[in-house]
Amino acid sequence: MAQKLVQRRSKPQVAANPRISSGGKTPGGSSAKQPGAKNSNGPAHKHSTWYAMFSNMACGAARYAGHPLAFLTAVLLVLIWAFTGPLFNYSDTWQLVINTSTTIVTFLMVFLIQHTQNRDTLAVQLKLAELIMAATGAEDRLATAEDLSEEELEEMHKDYQRRAEDTLDRLKHRARLKHAS
Repeated sequence: MAQKLVQRRSKPQVAANPRISSGGKTPGGSSAKQPGAKNSNGPAHKHSTWYAMFSNMACGAARYAGHPLAFLTAVLLVLIWAFTGPLFNYSDTWQLVINTSTTIVTFLMVFLIQHTQNRDTLAVQLKLAELIMAATGAEDRLATAEDLSEEELEEMHKDYQRRAEDTLDRLKHRARLKHAS
């Protein structure tokens, strides 16, 4: 068993689990067309240039959307819209402008933010998997915990909660012994 563990740790871990595979990207998230990236030959990477362009655009848009200047711009646009209400007699068209604008922006932002969230989550999973597999005494099964079912995750959570309570009880017992002596 120890030999298997050593063998597993010496191999690249990214390809071992399809859920945390690089998908034609390096762990840092670069696409196949960027310098230092792995080449991809499979049909799944047929549109890697388009995917890289979308990924770069989505990450840039998400960064901008999270910037204070973007918030201030949105507030300014809403204020301009609100102040033009009397000018347009608060017409249905005037209301339709803000409703349509916010709906379109929200609809598009959902996809952009979801893409960047998926990318960031994958990067965190890869980093944690590497740390778990590199740590002596760590349970390697945790490196792929995201692939477990909800029931398995709940059972694992209960097990760790029980182990944490046992550890806390032992530490409290040691502290009482230390203070007693």
